[in-house]
Amino acid sequence: MPVLFFDIGATLADAHVRTDGSLMLRPRPRVEHVLGTFGREWRKGIISDPGPSLGAAERAETALHQAFVAQFRDDRLIHWGPKTSRTLFDTAAASAVAAGEEDASVFVGEDARERAFAREAGMRTAPHPVFTRAAVEDRPVLWARITLPDGTGLPELEAVANETEVVPVHVASERLVLAMTTTRGAEALAAAGFLPDLRGAVEETTAFLVRDDRPSTDALAGAPSDGVSSDGATASARATEAFGFVAGWMREEGAPGAGRPPVPLGPAPGGVYVAVPADVPVEDFHPPGARPGHTERLLPDPALLSRPGTRFAAGFASPAGLRPPPGRESAEEAGDGLPSAEALAAVRAAVTPEVLREHTARFSGREPLVEGDPLTVRSRHAATHDNTLVVRVLANRLQNLGLTVRLHPFPWRGHHLFNVEAEHTVDGSDATVLVTAHMDSTATSEDFVDEHGLPRPYDPARDPAPGADDDASGTAAVLAAAACLRDLTAGGREPARSIRFVLFNAEEQGLVGSKFYARAAAAASDPIAGVLQMDMIAGHQPGTKPVVEVHAGSAVPGPVEEASDLLGDRVGQALLALAAEDPGGLGPKVQQLTGDADPAMGRSDHASFHERGYAAVAVSEDLFATPGGAEGTGTRQYHTTGDTVTDVDHDPDFATTVARAVTATALTLAGV
Repeated sequence: MPVLFFDIGATLADAHVRTDGSLMLRPRPRVEHVLGTFGREWRKGIISDPGPSLGAAERAETALHQAFVAQFRDDRLIHWGPKTSRTLFDTAAASAVAAGEEDASVFVGEDARERAFAREAGMRTAPHPVFTRAAVEDRPVLWARITLPDGTGLPELEAVANETEVVPVHVASERLVLAMTTTRGAEALAAAGFLPDLRGAVEETTAFLVRDDRPSTDALAGAPSDGVSSDGATASARATEAFGFVAGWMREEGAPGAGRPPVPLGPAPGGVYVAVPADVPVEDFHPPGARPGHTERLLPDPALLSRPGTRFAAGFASPAGLRPPPGRESAEEAGDGLPSAEALAAVRAAVTPEVLREHTARFSGREPLVEGDPLTVRSRHAATHDNTLVVRVLANRLQNLGLTVRLHPFPWRGHHLFNVEAEHTVDGSDATVLVTAHMDSTATSEDFVDEHGLPRPYDPARDPAPGADDDASGTAAVLAAAACLRDLTAGGREPARSIRFVLFNAEEQGLVGSKFYARAAAAASDPIAGVLQMDMIAGHQPGTKPVVEVHAGSAVPGPVEEASDLLGDRVGQALLALAAEDPGGLGPKVQQLTGDADPAMGRSDHASFHERGYAAVAVSEDLFATPGGAEGTGTRQYHTTGDTVTDVDHDPDFATTVARAVTATALTLAGV
C-alpha cells in the first residue's frame, strides 16, 4: 500500500509560534477523522517546511507528535525542508521505497504549487485530507458548483458534506456554494437533493474570485451581484467577459500562464470564479477599472458552512447595539455606547499625527526601520526579505508594550510568511476585540519600463513598494492603539474583554493572510466580539472635504450583517464624540456603507471574518467612487511607488482622526 505523506501547515493543522519560540499545532476540522480511517497498518509521513530558523525542524517535530499522538511513527518518513522544487518530494518518495512500500506514494497538501512538484516526483496528490482515499484509489477531485434547492439551507448541506468527499471553498449565497468534491461526493449530494454541477479537475490548480469592476454596459446592466439571481443570463454574460479578461492576460506573450489555460468555474458575486494552474500569479492581474480587492483567493474550509462566528455575532447584537462586557451591564457603566471620557483622553494622548507619521515613515522606507540602524525598507511585498524584517520588528515592538505576541505562519508561493498577533488577555473575558490592519505592500499599478523603454510588469524583487498609505498607515494605527491600551492599563484601568492587535500578511495576494487567520479562528471557535480593520487611512486630497468610510457590508446574511452594522455605528459615534471635543466641533464626513451598497464588500481583510460569521468592519479613507459616480478623495497613488509619506495626498492628521475613532471604539467594546 502507498505511504501517505502530508503537509502540516494549512493542511493538517493551524500553527502559531509562542513568545518562547515553541510551536503549537491545532488539527484542522475533519483531519483527525481522516487519519483515523487509515489504521496503524498504513504508513504515514510528513513533507513540510518548518522555516529557515535554527532549530525549526526540531520544534516542528515536537509539535507534530504532541498534536497527532502515535500517527507519524516512522522517522524515516518525516521530511523537513523547503518545497520550492521537486527535490524534497523525490527524497520522500525514495524513503517510501526504502521502507518497503513499492506503490506510488500520496502527497496531501493544500498548495497547488507543491502538488505540482509532488506529481513530478511520481506521487499521486490530494488538495485536502478529505480526499486522501480518492488519491490512493487514483480518483480525481473536481471543482463543483452546488445549488441548494428550496427548503434546504447551509446546515443541511453541511450535514451531508461532512459525511462524504466534499469540502466548500466559497459560499456565493444561501443558494450556491463552490466546492471541491469527487464523483462519489457528488453522488451523495445528489441523493440528498442537492444539485452538484461538476467543473474541471482540481489537480494542481487554485481557485480565485475575480470581480469585474467595469462600468455596466447595456448588455450587462443590472447584472446580479450574487451570481445566482434569476437573471442567470446576465450573470453568465458578466462572468464570461470577466473570464475572457483573465484568459487573455494568461495568453499574452511571456505571461506566466502561457500554454496553461485557466478553468472557468462560473458566475461569482460580482464576477467569475476561475481555477488557475500553480505558479500563475493571478493576483497580479488587473482588468480595466479594477478597484481595491478585486481578486480573492479561495481556501478549502468546512467552517464556511457552519459559520461558527455567527453565535458570537448573534450574542452581541441587540436593538441597543453591542452588548456590554460582563460586569459592566449597569446603565451607569454601559452608557449609551459612546467612548468614556477617560478613553477619549487616553486616545488623544497616545494616537497623534507625530506618532503615526513616525511609524509610517519607518515601515515605508522614509526613515530607518529601527532607530539607530541604517537599514531602510524598500518594499513590504510578501515575496521580499524586507517583509520578514518588518514581521520581526512589529513583533518586537508589540512585545515591548507588554502584550503576549504570537506569530501565525502560513505558506504562499514557496514563501514562509507570518501574521503577527499581540494580545492583552483578560481573565474571565467572554470574548476578544480585534484591532487589525495589513502589513504588506505592492506597486502593481505603477507603469514600469525596461532598459529599452518598453512596458514591463512590476517585479517585487527589484521595484520599490513603499505603501505608506496602503497599509503602513493602518499598521501605524494598530501600534498606536496598542500603546494607548498600555498607557491605560499602566494607569490602573483594566478592560473587561481581551483585546488583540493583529497585522495580516499577503493581503495584496487575495486576502491570503487574513483568510488563514480567520479560518483558524473559526476552527477553534474563537470568541471574537468584533473586528476593526484599518486599510488605507491616510489618503486625503488637499482642498477636499475629509470623508471617513466605514464598511460593514457583508455577503453573509443574518446576525453577522446586523452585528457588523452595529459595530459600524459605534465607529461613527466615536468619530462624532471626538469631533465634539474639537474647537468648533467640526469633523470629517462619515460615510457608513452596508449591504449591497458597500463597494468594499468582500474586498479587505474584514471579509475573511464575515465569511465565518464574525462581526467586522473596515475603516478607510474615501477610497471608492460614490454610487453617483463621484470619485473618492483618498490617495491618487494607490499601488504605485508614489505612495509615500511625502506624497501630497498623505495626511497624518486625517489618519489620526480615523485611528483615534477605531481605538476608542475598540476600548469601548472592551469595556474601558
